[in-house]
Amino acid sequence: MHAQNPRPSHDDAGVLVIGSVTMDVTTFSSRLPRPGETFLGDAFTLVLGGKGANQAVAAGRAGAPIRFVGCVGDDLFAPLVRQSLTEADVDISHLREVPGQTGVAHIRVDASGENDIVMVPLANAELSAEQIDTALEEFAPSSRVMLTQLEIPFALTMHAIRGAHEKGLTVILDPAPAHELDESIWPLVDVVTPNETEASLLTGIEVDSREAAIRAGRWFIERGVAHALVTMAGAGSVLVDADGVRDIPAHRVEVVDTTAAGDAFAGYLAASLAAGEELPAAIDRAGAAGALAVTRRGASPSLPHAAEVAACLEALASEEDRA
Repeated sequence: MHAQNPRPSHDDAGVLVIGSVTMDVTTFSSRLPRPGETFLGDAFTLVLGGKGANQAVAAGRAGAPIRFVGCVGDDLFAPLVRQSLTEADVDISHLREVPGQTGVAHIRVDASGENDIVMVPLANAELSAEQIDTALEEFAPSSRVMLTQLEIPFALTMHAIRGAHEKGLTVILDPAPAHELDESIWPLVDVVTPNETEASLLTGIEVDSREAAIRAGRWFIERGVAHALVTMAGAGSVLVDADGVRDIPAHRVEVVDTTAAGDAFAGYLAASLAAGEELPAAIDRAGAAGALAVTRRGASPSLPHAAEVAACLEALASEEDRA
């Protein structure tokens, strides 16, 4: 990663998030309907979502100054998006309104906490290179990390990564939803955080074990990524880089809804690195945030606050001391 001062001041420890924003329409039911079946559910929510917006909220709750770059429509959902981001202390001065509909995600969650999602980009497809350049010019001097995902057009993801790299920011890529990427992207990425499904799709290696996760991690390192963190839900994670392989155990919790757990992880990871934490400690904090997120329903409502994550880490440390 790019060099960082050991203890940066709050003003220059910002996180710039470039990505998607949606309104999440979520239903909860004992099981998912079969094709062609109508099935009665138990609950419904309408809340802020989108990987970019969720990660911005998570990073803000982790304590970092957050700047978000994205697009909303001129529909009824746009004011809800702005209100939700503003209430989370996210700078939305580069959230652009465009004609048409705000992005929507339709999420279904079953009793085990598993989900499926259909994300319709809509306004997210209107993000522009000029918008990204303007935001980088304004915010790069006061930021340490740029975090992005793959719910915006890939050409713009590439543009954001290239621009952030050139300005000396630590670049984190959450490669979700995964699809084939131009290999010229990898040397510009400091940390890539695929789950086992995304790692399998990107590398062609079926990630079904720790050994396979390590092989997938090495695939990224061989192509120029500085650090590859392959997450495997309840099986923990492996961090692969030039120093070797580090195993990171999962935090054991009761799963209610896995929606946005990865976003909690990514946002806390970015905020922790921006604050000057070393990567292993940042991953541990991010893991606790992701674990807390799966114990709650919804996307943005499930994202934990810094005090909750600190308490979770303290409790885990106490358990380890007693073991």
